[in-house]
Amino acid sequence: MVINVKNNVDWVGKIDWELRSFHGSDYSTHRGSSYNSYLVREEKTVLIDTVWLPYAEEFVENLDRHVGLDNIDYLIANHGEVDHSGALPALMAKRPDLPIYCTAKAVDSLKGQYHEDWNFNVVKTGDSIDIGNGKKLVFVEMTMLHWPDSMATYLTGDNILFSNDAFGQHYATTGLFNDLADISELEYEAMKYYANILTPFSAILRKKLADIIGMNLPIDIIATSHGVIWRDNPVQIVEKYAAWADDYKENRITIVYDTMWDGTRSLADTIAAGIHEADPSVTVKVFNISKGDRNDIITEVFRSKMLIVGSPTVGNNMLSTMAGLLHFVKELKFKKKKAAAFGCYGWTGEAPKIMSEFLQTAGFEIVSEPLRQKWNPDQNNLKEVFEYGKKLAKA
Repeated sequence: MVINVKNNVDWVGKIDWELRSFHGSDYSTHRGSSYNSYLVREEKTVLIDTVWLPYAEEFVENLDRHVGLDNIDYLIANHGEVDHSGALPALMAKRPDLPIYCTAKAVDSLKGQYHEDWNFNVVKTGDSIDIGNGKKLVFVEMTMLHWPDSMATYLTGDNILFSNDAFGQHYATTGLFNDLADISELEYEAMKYYANILTPFSAILRKKLADIIGMNLPIDIIATSHGVIWRDNPVQIVEKYAAWADDYKENRITIVYDTMWDGTRSLADTIAAGIHEADPSVTVKVFNISKGDRNDIITEVFRSKMLIVGSPTVGNNMLSTMAGLLHFVKELKFKKKKAAAFGCYGWTGEAPKIMSEFLQTAGFEIVSEPLRQKWNPDQNNLKEVFEYGKKLAKA
């Protein structure tokens, strides 16, 4: 499938309807994804990125039918990760002379993955290549967004920013453009992508957004590497990224727990009720980590001003499901969020304290001593837990 983006720019990528996990099994993709590759045909013909390895042969065959492989003059590798570069070996086997333009870190990445010394041409921010008809491709390094090798490519004249992983989503749609997509699905998948992948790099992103704005480049289209192309008011996603990168939070509280015999579940439900009683305006979400999707839960944590976690004590510690979630939370380096911990126990009861200390080291402000409940709560206990929820709402 070939879709025209604008003038002499075509989308030549692959929509992956079946994809349900990404980065191994680290990221859930309920709505599939796409691997967006672009062909620019002026006096020079330029291919920007390729597709994931499973679709390499199909991609190369389609490209040959559409333009003819011998007619491609340059290849731009905005990022070396395999979902963008996977078709390179198949393409370069047929065009071993093809010049590849990328960052120095991308040369290291591509050589390390494919063990080939192709015709690499290193570029840095501000470098450009003339592709004829008065148009240029200008390169902008996007270091650590989200790999060291990442860059974006800007097409003058048509004012298209090929942004690679920035501003994308794992979202399969034949519409391909943001004005043709389901807006609620699109906004959620864009936020989920940011929350789970780009949050640790928010400080870098703030600086890079300022750099891009400072270049005074008119942007009519943002052509991402996953999901939709932003052509209707493309600045809207830049504005969202600016907000998300600024220690984002809404008037929401997320409670995440795991339980063995429902005691900790009772605490979670009662804390949620207490919060709602004290502040009906706050949105409270409650998740059982063993039954929910981790990436969807993280998206709720990203939106929230407070995270409350609960686990019974097993082997003098929290349940492994909660330990895994908190490890991921720490990796994401959330800023300016509050937290508390709770849990049932029978013998020793260390889990709430351990979770609280872990969240503090992860950068959360701990707003209360951990709540520890010995054995299953009775009605008197639950009244105290309800009051604890009210206290957290006011923290």
